[in-house]
Amino acid sequence: MSTAPPARPSPVSWLYLAVCVVLVSLNLRTLFSSFSAILPEIVAATGLPAWGATVLTTVPATLLGVFAPVAPVLARRLGSWRVLLGALLLLTAGLVVRSVPVPDGGAMVPLLAGTVVSGAAIALANVVLPSIVKQDFRAHLGLMSGLYTTAICGSAALGAGLTFPALGAVGDWRLALGLWAVPVLVAAALLVPVVRRHRSSARPVTSTTGRSPLASPVAWHITLMMVFQAMTSFTCFAWLAPILRERGLEGGLAGLVVAVSIVLQMAGSLAAPVLAARMRSQSALNAAAAVLTGGGFILSVHGPLAGVWAWTGLLGLGQGALTALALTMITLRSDSAHMAIRVSGMMQGLGYGLGSSGTFITGQVFAATGSFGPAAWLFAASGLGAAVFGWLAGRDRTIEEEPAGAV
Repeated sequence: MSTAPPARPSPVSWLYLAVCVVLVSLNLRTLFSSFSAILPEIVAATGLPAWGATVLTTVPATLLGVFAPVAPVLARRLGSWRVLLGALLLLTAGLVVRSVPVPDGGAMVPLLAGTVVSGAAIALANVVLPSIVKQDFRAHLGLMSGLYTTAICGSAALGAGLTFPALGAVGDWRLALGLWAVPVLVAAALLVPVVRRHRSSARPVTSTTGRSPLASPVAWHITLMMVFQAMTSFTCFAWLAPILRERGLEGGLAGLVVAVSIVLQMAGSLAAPVLAARMRSQSALNAAAAVLTGGGFILSVHGPLAGVWAWTGLLGLGQGALTALALTMITLRSDSAHMAIRVSGMMQGLGYGLGSSGTFITGQVFAATGSFGPAAWLFAASGLGAAVFGWLAGRDRTIEEEPAGAV
């Protein structure tokens, strides 16, 4: 089989690929934000216990870590685009299962089953996207990194801002959650011609020959930056709306505040990778985003309620930039697409697996104390950790990589 790289696509083909990447990314966080947006209504309708709510908000982020190492293996055998298509089909199924009606008292079963399937699907998509950007958008790494991470933030904003109104319109929380399967299926349909076009070129770029990223300090710095970033990021997706509602905001307003915060994430995630790609060192940029994120979250919990729009705005800008920068480090510190997907699997496997502990700890703090206030210490620690390892990851160096076939 030929291992020659694919021919450069025409402008129309390139644009179609870019649109597909963005549309896929627009579906990768609604699982998290849609559930938390109507969590009180789900609890009231089902009698879901506190431990059940904690499990359902923690499991998706944990699964991102559990299934992330599987993605490079599947991509080596099937190609990154095929894995991406399969992930979308799996995500569609998971979102449908999550909304299946069951007798009273049994809501936990489809909620958990659908969440597990959906979390596994998102893990696969998360890992292959940086490799696709490295492979098919080499001349526009900063732009495409910014676009797809911005779309991921947009996905969270859509889930946070539209699920509560959807519940009011349809009158059933299951249907309000299940509606999110429709745009996933549309994105999957658009990927079909892309997968057909990339069959012959998928295997070479996902080779696992050469030096393992596990032996690289640079890869570990990126991974630990992701660990601390994920602690704040997924805690925000799962608990920011309940935190604001505990502080006195009604459901619709809390969802709107979270949605606006995530829209500001989009601004941060769009600008930060473009700026980072033009810099030799991203250390100061990474650290600044981490400090802004941690500080914004602490103020959202303890700052004067009159300033909630400002606090959540700071959180949004910082979080969007920090998330995008962590993912952009994969492409900037890797010399090839096959190293990018291996680093992505390592970074997201450990990063999300360990980072999901933030969501769990926050839920446990609330269950034990009846308040989210003490969790501010967690946000301070995660912000500091992200700043330290973001500084190290941002230094001007790449992951050492032996040439394919080297002895």
